[in-house]
Amino acid sequence: MVKQPSSDNTPYEKIGDEVRSLADEVPFDIPDSWEWVRLIAICEYIQRGKSPKYSPIKKYPVVAQKCNQWSGFSIEKAQFIEPDSLSSYGPERLLQDNDLMWNSTGLGTLGRMAIYKTAANPYELAVADSHVTVIRPLKQFVLPEYLYYYFANPTVQSVIEDQADGTTKQKELATATIKAYLTPIPPLKEQRRILAKLSEVLPVVNSYGAVYDETAAMQEAFPERLKKSILQEAVQGKLVPQDPSDEPAEALLERIRAEKQRLIKEGKIKKDKHESVIFRRDNSHYEKLDGVERCIDDELPFEIPDFWEWVRISSIAALITKGTTPRGGNVAYSDIGVGFLRAENVAGLDQLDLSKLNHIDEATHTGFLKRSILEADDVLITIAGTLGRTAIVKEENLPLNANQAVAIIRLVDSHGVDLRYLVYALNAPAIQDKLTAQKKITAIPNLTLEIISDCLIPIPPLNEQHRIVRWIEELLPLVKGL
Repeated sequence: MVKQPSSDNTPYEKIGDEVRSLADEVPFDIPDSWEWVRLIAICEYIQRGKSPKYSPIKKYPVVAQKCNQWSGFSIEKAQFIEPDSLSSYGPERLLQDNDLMWNSTGLGTLGRMAIYKTAANPYELAVADSHVTVIRPLKQFVLPEYLYYYFANPTVQSVIEDQADGTTKQKELATATIKAYLTPIPPLKEQRRILAKLSEVLPVVNSYGAVYDETAAMQEAFPERLKKSILQEAVQGKLVPQDPSDEPAEALLERIRAEKQRLIKEGKIKKDKHESVIFRRDNSHYEKLDGVERCIDDELPFEIPDFWEWVRISSIAALITKGTTPRGGNVAYSDIGVGFLRAENVAGLDQLDLSKLNHIDEATHTGFLKRSILEADDVLITIAGTLGRTAIVKEENLPLNANQAVAIIRLVDSHGVDLRYLVYALNAPAIQDKLTAQKKITAIPNLTLEIISDCLIPIPPLNEQHRIVRWIEELLPLVKGL
């Protein structure tokens, strides 16, 4: 029993002949007309539910922790007990209207509470499982709704895990702890006034909360949206002004084509089976492929400036391939040797994440996996699982190899196209969307090398590519800091 003497305004508890101060236990001061009590003193029943014998027969639902949400009680999430097992439940275990149901095990759900409503249960009755503690107040003295709001408040919820027993992975709110919980009790009429006031203010609070959550979500998403907007503006020629004195992109692409033909003649790269040449005529874009011309305006995702050109990635690449994963025990992964990239190592934009890198031995690297040896200035793009993330291989990253979830783009002339401009273009939303929209749906979504090869990229004059890259790299750190 808890008493609050008027002499020092400190609550005391008398158990038998012993009287002790509760000044260190009560979380806050209460009005003189209120009293601190142990929860068991104002309840007729506090008990954990029992482990059920489940059944597919939907007759008697058993309330589990997932039924008790802060948004309310949900019988739809309940499973059902074996009908014949109902006889093992005493009458006190059958849930009654306005029983409090307190989730009493596990992290994340521990301490969540709901009020059982018979009107929300279309079945004859319900029971609780062993992870839920049923609290049945003496309703003529204390209102269940008042207790619900008290136990839902931060004073209780912020310390609930500290008051539980067990390991960090499996906390248990013991029945003895619940029974002994100190609870502030106002006069009955004041309880009613408190609930009446809450019914007025909670809809306003909930509306404010919804607006706050929406605003917080927008603020959280804003930097990423701004980054995407910057990249999109960049590839549409809207981030930096055009300079008429720049060499047109058409001349740049002609030099790349000539260099590609030279490398083919020297046997250093393979000839394209279907060479693409895109050009303008009468304010439209045409593509010459296998000697046939066709208008491709419907394929282009946006307009570009006059001195820019559209090009397939295959037209500026000396090699488009993907990594190799050895099979049949040909490789042993370890912490030493040659780095072996997976999709998760390709972190996005031009970054590689080498913090969790697998390794292969040198013999496998130069033997079975020779085809996928990476070189400096290779552009990587993920083509399995999470699609479209990019990175650039730098000299200091080598030696490296890659598995089949990573595509490799090796340009004809890395000085003809700024590598960083290429990865920024690949990350522009309109190009990403068009690229990933063509994914193949298998057990794991994937992009084929043909999809990568056919991807359309807008190419500005080389000097403008450099200006775009400089401006992006000034802006993105500022965006990241928002």
